[in-house]
Amino acid sequence: MDLDKNIPTLFTFFRILLIPVFVVVFYIPTDGHYIACGIFILAAITDWLDGYLARKLSQTTSLGQFLDPVADKLLVVVALVMVVSEYHMLLISLPAAIIIGREIAVSALREWMSTVGKGLKISVIYMAKLKTAIQMMALTLLIVYSPEKSSLYVFATGVGLLYVSAIFTIWSMYIYLKNAWPDLTLAQNK
Repeated sequence: MDLDKNIPTLFTFFRILLIPVFVVVFYIPTDGHYIACGIFILAAITDWLDGYLARKLSQTTSLGQFLDPVADKLLVVVALVMVVSEYHMLLISLPAAIIIGREIAVSALREWMSTVGKGLKISVIYMAKLKTAIQMMALTLLIVYSPEKSSLYVFATGVGLLYVSAIFTIWSMYIYLKNAWPDLTLAQNK
């Protein structure tokens, strides 16, 4: 299938291209956070939309299956870095470090499992999808929050959801590791 006719993959590329735009707009004085929040929401919607369209239009491809999680992780990690840099608080930095650490660990685990022919054993689980949705909501609230223009409730809800997503992050990583553990601990014959 031609790339230019594969709508879900084009949405994934679009999401990746939105990331540097999000970063630049985030630093615009005055209303930059509101515009950056809109860009982040648009990118999050394309995350859902590309998966839906890939299934609906039967346009699932290996490229799309590779790029979609990469785009998701890039978007979440960049947004977490932006939020941590904005607030300079342990309250935000701790769950952000947990989430980023998990993303690196699970990506490495997936790569290793695929090299030993067990990639399907750690395919995406429902909990990981729920974790991503909660992360997107938390980050949306933390990006849009402004002490001068927003209620403290927006900030508190964003932080609370960030901790909930960190818990789901640890839980889903535990499930991935549990599923991969027999292969990870298999003795190598020399």
